[in-house]
Amino acid sequence: MTDNLKEELRALISEIAEVDTVPDDAHFKDLGIDSMMGVEIVAAIERQYHVKIDDSELKEISTLSKSYDLVLDKLQTRETMVAQSAE
Repeated sequence: MTDNLKEELRALISEIAEVDTVPDDAHFKDLGIDSMMGVEIVAAIERQYHVKIDDSELKEISTLSKSYDLVLDKLQTRETMVAQSAE
């Protein structure tokens, strides 16, 4: 999952923003991504990865790299919680 996560996020963001490339550290505003597209990106991430992004975390969804780090952290936290509950 994590091997392809960044590329999956890149494709998701590229599709919503209608841009050909999404460099890792390019700020979304520089790619023409406005607040409405940002909301759409967050909703798509939540839906696709079954994670909840809190309002306080929205500022972290500003580049592909930051988005990747946040989603990866949430997925790893979920896996840890599932593993602990299985013990």
